[in-house]
Amino acid sequence: MAQVMRRRRLMGEINVVPYIDVMLVLLIIFMITAPLLTQGVKVDLPKASAEPIEPQRIQPLVLSVDRQGRMYLSVGGNPQSPLDESTVAARAAAVLRREPQTQVLVRADNAVAYGRVVQAMVMLQHAGARKIGFITEPPPDPARPRG
Repeated sequence: MAQVMRRRRLMGEINVVPYIDVMLVLLIIFMITAPLLTQGVKVDLPKASAEPIEPQRIQPLVLSVDRQGRMYLSVGGNPQSPLDESTVAARAAAVLRREPQTQVLVRADNAVAYGRVVQAMVMLQHAGARKIGFITEPPPDPARPRG
């Protein structure tokens, strides 16, 4: 009868093994999907020592112009497929109507003709862009050895 009266003590520990399993699965998923999120348009950016712009809460609208003068927009269908001028203008206008404070950036190849970049900027202005910035790469640091 003494054994019947003995009560079990509650266990006050948390089993964390299932949480570790979930975290490992999430880590693997993020490692696989992260490289897919980068833009794949090959552009040789000009070198300039400009101050970086402040990051904003709204993702910027980026118009890329490659070496052949083809244009790509960071919004819409496939950002890696070239678009004609009317499609670029329509998509940019839609984004800027929905969110007028969106930053507009031009990412042009170093070898593209100046006139093509000006055409792209005028197109963005007609779509409603108030300010247009340029994406550049910093110049190589002469104090840092190459390697």
